[in-house]
Amino acid sequence: MQPFTWLARTHLLSAAGDALIAIALAGSLFFNLDPAAARPRVALYLLVTMAPFAVVGPLIGPLVDRSRGGRRGMIIGAGIARAVLALLMVRHLDSLLLFPEAFGALVAGKTYHVAKSAVVPGLVREERDLVEANSKLMLLSGLGGALAAGPGVLLSLASSRWVLVLASVVFVLMTFPARRLPRFAVRPRTLDDAPPAGESPAPPDQHSRFERPGLANEPPTGPIDRWRQPSDLYTGPWSEEPGRPSQRRRRGRPTPAGQASGRRGGMLLAGSAMGVVRAMTGFTLFLIAFWLRTDDAAPWWFGFMFTASAVGQLIGAVGAPWLRRRVREEVLLASTLVLAAAVSFYVVTAPDRFSVLVLAMVIGLMSALGKLCFDAIVQRDEVPADRGRTFARFETRFQLMWVIGGLVPVAAPSGILPLRAGVMLLGIAGLVAVVLYAGGLWALARGRRPPSEIIVTRVRTRVRARVRRNRAQPPG
Repeated sequence: MQPFTWLARTHLLSAAGDALIAIALAGSLFFNLDPAAARPRVALYLLVTMAPFAVVGPLIGPLVDRSRGGRRGMIIGAGIARAVLALLMVRHLDSLLLFPEAFGALVAGKTYHVAKSAVVPGLVREERDLVEANSKLMLLSGLGGALAAGPGVLLSLASSRWVLVLASVVFVLMTFPARRLPRFAVRPRTLDDAPPAGESPAPPDQHSRFERPGLANEPPTGPIDRWRQPSDLYTGPWSEEPGRPSQRRRRGRPTPAGQASGRRGGMLLAGSAMGVVRAMTGFTLFLIAFWLRTDDAAPWWFGFMFTASAVGQLIGAVGAPWLRRRVREEVLLASTLVLAAAVSFYVVTAPDRFSVLVLAMVIGLMSALGKLCFDAIVQRDEVPADRGRTFARFETRFQLMWVIGGLVPVAAPSGILPLRAGVMLLGIAGLVAVVLYAGGLWALARGRRPPSEIIVTRVRTRVRARVRRNRAQPPG
C-alpha cells in the first residue's frame, strides 16, 4: 500500500475526531456564545481564537522539525494527546477545567496539521502532484467530518460525554495508520548537498536518506528532476523554463545568497497573498452575518450562506488538481484574488441576497484554492528541515489576518459599514493584492525587489525619520 494512503486514512480519522469534539462542545461552556451576542463578545471570541496559534507558531513548529521521533512521531503524539484530553473533558464538561483541556486539544490539532503538511512532499513523486495530494486531504477532511456528524449527533441526544468517548476512540484508531507512515529524517541530505572541496561524502545514515519513502537508500535511476529537491532559485510562472528555476539575473551568475533570497521571496509573496485571502474570508463572514441581522433575514438564510461557502470550498478542492495540470500554483493563487475582486465589484452594483450568496460561494472557492496553492508552494520551495516551522509561522499569520478581517465589520457600529461599502473594500483589497503579488513575481524573476518590499521600506524609512525629527525637537 502506498504511504500516502496511510496518511489519507490518518487524516480521515483525525478530521472525524475533531468533528466529534466540536459536536460535544457545541452545547457546553466552551461554545456558549449566541450568534446574536453583542459585538464586544464576538470581538473577544475572535481574539480567543488566536490563542492556540500563539503556541503553535513559536513552539510547535521548531519542535516538529527537531523532534527525534520525526514528523511521524509528532502525528502519533498529537493523536494520543487528543485522545487523552477528550477523556479528561468527559469529567469536566460542565467545569471551568474544560477550557484548558479544550485549549490543549486545539493546540494538539494544530500540531497535527503542521506535521501533516510537512510530510506531504515526501509522499508524492512529482512537484506537480502536491496540489492534488493536498486537495485529496482537504476532501477527506470534509468527508471525515460528515461521517462523524451522524453518530455524533445521535450520541449527543443521550449525552455529550458519550461523544467525547467516541472521539477518544477515533483518535486512538488514528494512530494505527499513522504508525505505517515512513520515518522522515529531521534533517535529510539531498542530492544538492555536495560536500566541500577536499572532503569525502559522509557515510550513509538516517540523516543521509532521500526524502522519498521506499527509495531511501537507493541511488536515483531516472531523470535528475525526479529527485531534485526544491531549488533555491525562483520557480514561479515567469521562470525561463516551466518547472525549472530561472537563471536570469541582472548581472553575473546568481550567488547562493541571491538564490535563497529568490526562493524565500517567492514564499513570502505567496504568504502575503494568502494572508489577504484569509483576511477577506473573515471579513466576508462577519460582514454578511451582521448584514443579515440588520436586514431581518430569516434564520435559514444564515444556513444558505454557510452552505454556499462550503460548496465553494468543495468546488475548489475538486477542481484544484485539474487546474494545476494547466497552470502553476502562483497563477492559480493570483487568479483566485482576481475572481474575488471581480465578484465583489459586481455585488456593489446589485447588493441583494442572491448576489451575496454568490459572493459567499466565491470566497469559499478562493479560500480553498488559495490554501492548496500556498501549501504546495511551501512544500515545493522550502528546505525539508524547515517545513514544520515555516507552516507554523505562516498559519499564525493567517489566523491573525482572519481575526483582523473579522474585526473590521464587528468593530464598526451598525450603519457605518453598510453592505455596499464593505463589499467595495473587499474588491479593492483583492485588486491591490493581486497587483502586488503579480508585480512581485515579475520582479523576482528578474532579480529585482518586489513592489511590496519597496513600499514597506519607504514607509518604514519615513516613519523612522519622523520619529527622529520629533525626538530632536525641543519640548514646547
